[in-house]
Amino acid sequence: MAAEPAFAVTAGEPDTLRVSGTLGFATAAAALAALRAGLRDGTRHTLDLAAVETCDSAGMACLLAVLAEARVQGRELTLEHVPTGLRTLAQVSGVDTLLG
Repeated sequence: MAAEPAFAVTAGEPDTLRVSGTLGFATAAAALAALRAGLRDGTRHTLDLAAVETCDSAGMACLLAVLAEARVQGRELTLEHVPTGLRTLAQVSGVDTLLG
């Protein structure tokens, strides 16, 4: 039996959440819940993706959902250290401008 892909959201700098591991079909629901919880208090404005190992279309959709929710709430949320694979996927999908 294959191990469950790892995913984590941890507090970083005072206004940053660090995202690590796999953002994909198997982790997207948990990732979305963790990101929403981490952003709930409104003090975090940056998602650091430096430790994201892999990201597929479900992971990208999760990030886009969080960015859209922040915009609706009138909050600015930025992504740092976006992995090359995620940028490429966003370009192919025509949503690269949404990642910032």
